[in-house]
Amino acid sequence: MKRQNHPKSRNWRQSVALIFLLALIAGALVWSDWVYTQIESFSVRDDAAPSDAIVVFGAAEYDGRPSPVLRARLDHALALYREHLAPLLITLGGGGDPRDSEGGVGHDYLLAHEVPESQIIAETQSTNTEESAARLAAIARENHLNRILAVSDGTHLFRIHALSASMGLNVVTSPRPEVRPLGFWDSITRLMHEMLSYTLWRLKIH
Repeated sequence: MKRQNHPKSRNWRQSVALIFLLALIAGALVWSDWVYTQIESFSVRDDAAPSDAIVVFGAAEYDGRPSPVLRARLDHALALYREHLAPLLITLGGGGDPRDSEGGVGHDYLLAHEVPESQIIAETQSTNTEESAARLAAIARENHLNRILAVSDGTHLFRIHALSASMGLNVVTSPRPEVRPLGFWDSITRLMHEMLSYTLWRLKIH
């Protein structure tokens, strides 16, 4: 004779599953709110302070020329350098040909703006923010850099700070000015990208 599931037992399992689902949703909302708050805080806070080096995280380059975003980051780093906040500039970011990499293009741009070759280090191998932070950590160890001033887009800085701290770096951040006001969807896309990237890094999903 076939045994039938008791209605109360079935309802109890459904209730437990529902509670579990609601707890997951609540946890995801709390986590998302915390990450969003951190990203927004770093995006508007300028912690520029005297450092051993200023590092520019890479962005797109076009046939050896910096994109508007990369140029804005480099110009902001130049302004900080000219305020004597650090004696050394580091450019990060790989590509195909090292001269046409993000780091290489940044190096050439700084040279063209009268920064001495001896005060520039170009990293031309990294392909994403986590790799850039790891390469930066190696450069910092090799050159005995204690405090580093990181320049990038405002929404990028929380993840840069977290990655750098996980590698033992003492990093302060300074957001570059926006080239133009961002539209609504551009702002949302940037924010969602950073929230997802940070979450996947914390979950060790690559």
